[in-house]
Amino acid sequence: MTKSIIDLHQGNHMFDSTAPITKTAEAHATIAIAPATPLTSQTIKIACSNCNLRELCMPLGLSPSELEKIDDVVANRRKVKRGSTLFRNGERFTSLYAIRTGFFKTCVASEDGRDQVTGFQMAGEVIGLDGIVNDFHTCDAVALEDAEVCVMPFDRVEELSREVNALQRHVHKIMSREIVRENGVMLLLGSMRAEERLAAFLLNLVQRLHARGFSQSELVLRMTREEIGSYLGLKLETVSRTFSKFVEDGIVEVKQRHVRILNTEALKDIVNPKVCN
Repeated sequence: MTKSIIDLHQGNHMFDSTAPITKTAEAHATIAIAPATPLTSQTIKIACSNCNLRELCMPLGLSPSELEKIDDVVANRRKVKRGSTLFRNGERFTSLYAIRTGFFKTCVASEDGRDQVTGFQMAGEVIGLDGIVNDFHTCDAVALEDAEVCVMPFDRVEELSREVNALQRHVHKIMSREIVRENGVMLLLGSMRAEERLAAFLLNLVQRLHARGFSQSELVLRMTREEIGSYLGLKLETVSRTFSKFVEDGIVEVKQRHVRILNTEALKDIVNPKVCN
């Protein structure tokens, strides 16, 4: 059960090992891409086939003909400035979005007008699944830093899924992963103490970043502590106090948004305490 919480967002695929990736914590959410060029069908195909993220957001083991078909799924790329929305609650659903660079948060407005954060998404993850159920988005997707996404019209995804079984299975896996994530969040919010929630959050985040070629122990938080608290169901003061306790216990080192994990096993023990005989 603990693993399902720590792995809330973690994908199943690793980076293409042929592509060099900057591994400094400061650059963890910025993945090198080619200079901007006009997007023709040919440049899109070249971009997808050589993209460092293709094994995270596209199925593996495709034949050349299948890969060519799937390359056509991406209609265009879209840049989203920090603080801008990719889509809003109530907007008509038309596409899924594969995050190429940057960080997003998804959130919904509570009855008292506050934003409730429902998730954080990074490069290589797909967002927009919330709109499939009734053809309208049910949350806002906001860029936490300048970002770029690959736009995949859902009608084209459905059409190709009937032709390429691997794509259909991949879409099902993405949907299943979202269900597992939501179940994990429910457990996290319903039965975990503040220390357990924050420890699980940090472990999950660093695991997802490591799957993208970055450090296993260092990260830069693109979200504020208030946003972390909203996601974890904790007050800002509680998040700050818990970070301070982790620092005092020698578990992490914190300098503003830069976090260095000094004792991974201690974080794991907080989430899954060892039972003494």
